[in-house]
Amino acid sequence: MRVVIQAQSAPAQVDTRRVGAAVAAAGLSSFALLYAPQPVLPQLAAAFRLDPGSASLAIGVATGALAVAVLPVAALAETVGRRRMIVWSVVVSAVLGLLLPLAPSFPVLLVMRAVQGVAIAGFAGVAAAYLADQVGPGRLAGAVGAMIAGNSVGGMTGRLGTGFAAGPLGWHGALAVVAGVALACALFAALTLPRTPSPQHAPSPAHAPAPGAARVPARGSAPGRAPVPVPAHDPASSGEPADGAHVERGRRAHSRAAHVRPDATWAGRPRTDSTRAGRRGAGVGVLVPCMVGALATGAFVALYNAAGFRLAGEPLSLSPAVASLVFLSYAMGTASSAAAGRLAARLGRTTALVTSLIVTVAGSALTLHPSLPAMSLGFALLTAGFFAAHAIANAWVAAQASPQARGRAAGLYTLCFYLGSGAGGTAGTIVYGHAGWSWLIALTSAWLLLATLAVLLRARRDPAG
Repeated sequence: MRVVIQAQSAPAQVDTRRVGAAVAAAGLSSFALLYAPQPVLPQLAAAFRLDPGSASLAIGVATGALAVAVLPVAALAETVGRRRMIVWSVVVSAVLGLLLPLAPSFPVLLVMRAVQGVAIAGFAGVAAAYLADQVGPGRLAGAVGAMIAGNSVGGMTGRLGTGFAAGPLGWHGALAVVAGVALACALFAALTLPRTPSPQHAPSPAHAPAPGAARVPARGSAPGRAPVPVPAHDPASSGEPADGAHVERGRRAHSRAAHVRPDATWAGRPRTDSTRAGRRGAGVGVLVPCMVGALATGAFVALYNAAGFRLAGEPLSLSPAVASLVFLSYAMGTASSAAAGRLAARLGRTTALVTSLIVTVAGSALTLHPSLPAMSLGFALLTAGFFAAHAIANAWVAAQASPQARGRAAGLYTLCFYLGSGAGGTAGTIVYGHAGWSWLIALTSAWLLLATLAVLLRARRDPAG
C-alpha cells in the first residue's frame, strides 16, 4: 500500500466529511466481518466437534488470506480503479458474511472465510491511497482518522454484536446479524463514495506536474512538448493509471541518463546515487518494527481467540453475551494508540515501545488469576499496551524508510501484521487447547519479550535509529 499526498489543497467541491464517512462505513463493514466469529469460537467448536486450535482457523484463515492478498489486490486497483475495488470489496465480503451461516461443514466455512479475507484485502490495501486521491494534505489526517475510527469501531462492533446475538440466535443467527449490518454499511459506502478522482489528481492532457515537482524532459521529447513531471514522491506510489506506463518508462530512462533517481526530490532536497547506502540501511531498519508488529499481533489475537473458551469454562462459566464484554477493552486500545505519539515524543521511541510491550506482558500475566475482575483488568491493560506498541511500531516504519520506500515499507508492515494475526493467533490457540491458559500466557509473553529484546538490541546498535 502506497499513499501519495500531493502538495496542494483539495478543491472546494470535494466534501471531505462525505468521503471520510463513506470510508469509515466501509472500514466498519470490513473489520466487523473479519473478526465477527471470534466471540463464537466455542460455539463453532461445539457445533463442528473441534478443538480450540482448529476452531480458531475461522479467524486465522481470513486474516492470513488478507495478508497474502493485500499487496496484489492493491496493485490490481491501479488497473480497475480504487473506488471500484473498495465497493466490490465491501459488498462481496458482506454477501459472503450472509452466506457463512449456511456452510454445511467447517471446511466449507473456512473456504468462505478465505475468500472473504481476500475480499476485505481490497479495502485494507486501497482505502488510504483512495483518501489521498480525494482530499488534500490539509484534510487528509482527518479523513484517515475517520477511516481508522471506522476500522476500530467495526472490529469492536462485530465482536460485541456476535457475542450478544449468539445467546438468543445461536452462532448462525449471530453471524447473520453482523453481516446484515455490514451489508447496510457497505451499501452506504457504495452510494456515497465519489465516483471520480478529485480533479487535482486527474492527469491533464499536458501531464501538468504537481506543485513542487521537478520538470524533466522525457527522452526524445521535442521542443515545445510538455515535459514529463518528476513528482517529489515515489512515482511507483502515485497510483498512475495503466496507460501512463510509457510516461513512467520515459521518466526512468531520462533519470538513468542523468544519474538521478526518478524521485529526485523530496521536500526540495536532491537525492542522487550517493544516498543508496542510506536507503539500504533504512530497509534493514524497518525489519525490527515489522518483527514487533508480527509477534505482538500474534500474541494479542491468540489471547482474544482463547478468551471465549477461558471465560465460558470453569470457574467463570459466562454466557456468550457476558463473555463478549471483554471486547469493550478495545476502547482502551483506541485511547492508548491516540496517546502513543505523545508518549514516544516524551520518552523516546525505544523507551515508549518497550514500556508498551511490558504493559502488554503484565496485563496478560494478570489474566492468570481465575476471577472476572482480574481478567477484565488484565485484558484492559494488555489491549492498551498492544495498541500503543502497534502505533509506535507503525510510525517507526515510516520514519526509518526513505521517502521513496515508505509505500513498500508500509506494505511490508501490513503483511507482517496480518501474518502474525493469522499464524500466531492460530498457533497460540492450539497451545491453549492442548496445554491450557497458563501455557498460552507463557508462549505469548515469550513472543512479546522477544520483540522487546529486538527493540533493545536495535537501539544499542543504532541509538539514533
